[in-house]
Amino acid sequence: MSSAIVFAYHNVGVRCLRVLLACGVDVRLVVTHEDNPDEQIWFGSVRQLCLENGIPCITPANPNTPAIENQVAAFGADFLFSFYYRHMLKAPLLQSAQRGAYNMHGSLLPHYRGRVPVNWAVLRGERETGATLHQMTVKPDDGPIVDQFAVPILPNDTAQEVFEKVTVAAELCLYRSLPKLIAGTAAHRLQDLSQGAYFGGRRAEDGRIDWQQNAHQIHNLVRAVTRPYPGAFSDFPEGRLVLWRTRVMDDASVTAASGRLQWRDGRIEIYPAGGGVLQVLDAELSGAPLNAIDAGQRLDGLYLPVPQSI
Repeated sequence: MSSAIVFAYHNVGVRCLRVLLACGVDVRLVVTHEDNPDEQIWFGSVRQLCLENGIPCITPANPNTPAIENQVAAFGADFLFSFYYRHMLKAPLLQSAQRGAYNMHGSLLPHYRGRVPVNWAVLRGERETGATLHQMTVKPDDGPIVDQFAVPILPNDTAQEVFEKVTVAAELCLYRSLPKLIAGTAAHRLQDLSQGAYFGGRRAEDGRIDWQQNAHQIHNLVRAVTRPYPGAFSDFPEGRLVLWRTRVMDDASVTAASGRLQWRDGRIEIYPAGGGVLQVLDAELSGAPLNAIDAGQRLDGLYLPVPQSI
C-alpha cells in the first residue's frame, strides 16, 4: 500500500483527499488551515473529512518549521500531495517524500500560475480552464506536468460556477493519474514557462469598475468577483453600486448614452465609455437590493463616475 502526507484545503482538498482514500492510499497525516473568521466559508472542510475517517490532522500557521518538517519526515511517506493548500512548501518538506511531491493546480499550466487562477481566467474572458497535476519544486507551479483535465468556461459563468467545474476536473485528473503514479509509470512533461505567466492574489478593492472599459470587460469582472466574493462596485453620490449579475446586450459602440446609466424596459442598462451595453440583472445600492422602483427613480440618467483603474 502506498502512503502519503497531504496538505489540503477548500473543495479541491476535500475531493482529492477522498480520491486518495478511495484508491487505498494510506494517508498518514493531513495538514490544513484554520478557517479565517473574516472569510466567508462557502466550501467544504478538510478537517471534518479527517475526523470522519480517523486521519490525524494538524493546522500549523507555518508548515515550514523544523518541528513540522521533522514530523512529516518521520512518517517516511511515499508521496506528498498539496491540494489547494495556501502556503508554499519549502525544500525540506518536498524532499521528505520518498517518491515525489505533487500539487493540484486550478488552471491548465503553464497558464495562470500563481494565485486565484479561476478568478483570473474568468476576468480575462477565457473560454477554457481546468486542473493540472504536477510535480512540485521550490518555485510555484513550474514543475513537470503529470496530467491535465480541461473544462469549458461559458460566457455567463461566474467564478464560483467555474470553480465547481475545476473541482470535478481535479478529482477526475487525480483519479486517472494516481494508479500510474503508484505504479511508477506516470509520464512527466516539462512545462514551457514562456507560454504562461504568474498572477497574484486579488483584494476587494480590485473589484472597482473602470467605466472606460467595454461592456464585455466589465461583465467579466462582475462574473469573476460576484458572490461569494466581494463584488464589482462603483461609487456614486447616491451610494455604492455593487453589480452581482449582468448581461452583455450589444458589442457595438453606443455614443448617444455613452458614459451613463439608463432605465429602459424595466431594467437598468449601462453604457460604458469603452462601448457596448450592459444590462443589470442583480445589484445593490448602499447595501440594499436594488429593485425596479429604486433603479428607475435613483439611477436613470446618471453619469458614470470618473474612471478608475482596476
